[in-house]
Amino acid sequence: MYAFKNIKQLQEDLQTGKTNCVTLVNETIKNIESQKHLNAYLEVFTQTAIKQAELVNQKILNKTAGKLAGVIIALKDNICYKNHKVSASSKILNGFESLYSATVVEKLLKEDAIIIGRCNCDEFAMGSSNENSAYGNVQNSLNTKYVPGGSSGGSAVAVAANLCHLALGSDTGGSIRQPASFTGTVGVKPTYGRVSRYGLIAYASSFDQIGPITKNIQDAALITSIISGKDEMDNTTSSANVSNETITASSKKFKIAYLKDCVEAEGLDPEVKQAVLAKINYLKENGHTVEAVDFPYLDYLVPTYYVLTTAEASSNLARFSGIHYGYRSNDGKDLESTYKKTRSQGFGKEVKRRIMLGTFVLSAGYYDAYYNKGQKVRRIIQNKTFELLKTYDALITPSTPGTAFEFGKNSADPIKMYLEDIFTVQANIAGVPAISIPSGIHSNGLPMGIQLMCNYFEEDKLFEIASLIE
Repeated sequence: MYAFKNIKQLQEDLQTGKTNCVTLVNETIKNIESQKHLNAYLEVFTQTAIKQAELVNQKILNKTAGKLAGVIIALKDNICYKNHKVSASSKILNGFESLYSATVVEKLLKEDAIIIGRCNCDEFAMGSSNENSAYGNVQNSLNTKYVPGGSSGGSAVAVAANLCHLALGSDTGGSIRQPASFTGTVGVKPTYGRVSRYGLIAYASSFDQIGPITKNIQDAALITSIISGKDEMDNTTSSANVSNETITASSKKFKIAYLKDCVEAEGLDPEVKQAVLAKINYLKENGHTVEAVDFPYLDYLVPTYYVLTTAEASSNLARFSGIHYGYRSNDGKDLESTYKKTRSQGFGKEVKRRIMLGTFVLSAGYYDAYYNKGQKVRRIIQNKTFELLKTYDALITPSTPGTAFEFGKNSADPIKMYLEDIFTVQANIAGVPAISIPSGIHSNGLPMGIQLMCNYFEEDKLFEIASLIE
């Protein structure tokens, strides 16, 4: 089987005939089948992928191939691909086929990427362990007793287990970076507005962002560049210059801060802390300035995030009623009972919990006490993050409080599960770009991650500093 290293090497091997696209697709499909127990894929687009591979082979021969020729990419099951099923891993969208492709998918196909299939995820991207899918748990390929993280767990496992070359996920509060940390991959959440959300099934519209999960930072930079840019179908996208495709090495010395409240947080695994401090010392030894700074709002991050995202979720998920598309209960006797039965039977426990919480915080008696106050706290967190990033080139934290945990360990306690996002939600609340990169192996044999955040639309700087650590 072809050993994928990076996109650049792959394209050189395709040009020289060392391999070809059809062979790559067939090998990948075979590998997916052999590791079916991981449950990373809900569906493999066999015929579409082979057809695209044949087309790209011809383009390579004609020397008209795009930047992603032969690159096999998996999609999280909340990203639309025309004439293909998409369900957000929920029973309520069972059998639904998309009528259009997400902007990111169009951009990938334009560069001759090959879409191999859709990956399992937490239902409607709500979860930190991939235990909330209507189609079963995704298993961590490094140790199947442990969760892969969520909600983009299927995408992360697909990359880690060589079931694709890279994958797209969505990140609302860490849903790319946390599973990347748990699987030893690279996960990127771009600046809010950098990448179009058109064609992404919404969870919380002011937080959601599509990004890549890859094996290395260089590939992450290339993919981020390709999927970025202004989109007339999404008026929240920015016209800011698209980031560079390649990471430029420079002799510049950076000024970096690490959030003392995160690195010294109670409950942080000692080995994760040690790994972060080791990377900090490495940067110092190489001439960069790294200083500890206070971030006094750590305890407010998760409550703010869940008040605001559940409010947006309760609004976004109101459209799934069993009337227009997807699952419809046979127990409904009239319109109202059809709504109730469909939503009760179609949504999973965690989704219903968040809809109820969101409806509560938006209700007349509690709007000011919760939602309105949450928006004010969000502004305070944004301002503090921006203030730090005016002084420093980047902020460092652990990606997660610990390594991957065993199935069932946190699922009985929603609050404990929500705290898995404590270090990652800041980037979504503030809208800044962030990346998780591997920071070593824990004594339990599982990978650890370190997170970097930069200022708005400074993905180039983010990748450059990340590559210094990598």
